[in-house]
Amino acid sequence: MKHFKYSFIFAILALIAITMWGYTQGNALRVLGITFILAIMEISFSFDNAVLNATILKTWNRYWQMMFLSLGMIIAVFGMRLLFPIIIVSQTADMSIANTWHLAITNPVSYSEHLSAHHAEISAFGGVFLLLVFLNFLFDEEKRVHWFEYVEEEISKLGKVDAISVLITLLVTLFMLSFINGAEKQLSILISAIWGIIVYLSVKFIGIVLEHYQESRITKQAIKTTAQGSFGGFLYLEVLDASFSFDGVIGSFAITKDIIIIMVGLGIGAFFVRSMTIYLVEKGTLDEYIYLEHGAHYAIGALAIIMLMGITGIEVPEIITGLVGIVFIAVSLYTSIKAKKST
Repeated sequence: MKHFKYSFIFAILALIAITMWGYTQGNALRVLGITFILAIMEISFSFDNAVLNATILKTWNRYWQMMFLSLGMIIAVFGMRLLFPIIIVSQTADMSIANTWHLAITNPVSYSEHLSAHHAEISAFGGVFLLLVFLNFLFDEEKRVHWFEYVEEEISKLGKVDAISVLITLLVTLFMLSFINGAEKQLSILISAIWGIIVYLSVKFIGIVLEHYQESRITKQAIKTTAQGSFGGFLYLEVLDASFSFDGVIGSFAITKDIIIIMVGLGIGAFFVRSMTIYLVEKGTLDEYIYLEHGAHYAIGALAIIMLMGITGIEVPEIITGLVGIVFIAVSLYTSIKAKKST
């Protein structure tokens, strides 16, 4: 329970605060109930995110793990669940940040309509980023553990082709764009997708540059013991979390239009996902259950396709999106247990 201590503290304080907010709106119990539902949804649907985060964090030192839990948490709750949607509406509706915030508080229905109107562009950015995460895992030639052994082993050989993941991502994006009517809409979605690719490659580039910088400044032994993790890796995890959160934020408007409730509910869920990540790292769960990482990546690949389908107007219910991830994780856990018993 020690891993979840701060999550419970944050949840209790947040629920007290949102109850007080609900009291000012004249319906404290309803607000509290909706917030609780959103938190549970975020936790349930983001387990694959926690597993993937853990696969990266397990090689980091305590300093960067705590940075992910502290500063990263602030970015996740206030940045991605509150500020980023406001910036999107501000830019697309040609309003100031202050006016957009006022709109979100005083006219949440209009605010959600502005945000939902650009669901396709948001889905293109997030879907492309997540697809690249999945494909680069699939085409990793250095990967020695294969879930679907023969198939994955053969597919990983495609990693010898430079930028194969970017090529496939662009082809998938162009295929999805063929279902969109209107050159202007196609262009805006394509630009969002290209930005998704740029951000993914930029974060990877920053990570490589910082890694080489560390190697030039300190010994390899020091790197091994104290420098695991970097600002580039931190950025990567934050953008990854953002890509996961896009659909959750927009989908939350189907439950409530109140941006404060959405931020608090999803924020509580995000906090527990962070704690779950650290738990998986410290307990060595990924080393014990060898296919969990694979299950998380396949869940991400499925989520990426679902998000990219969203740019065509095909709406996949939130419950199905979440269940797909849970099924992949459950099957990978089951096969990991079987593999463990057979050794």
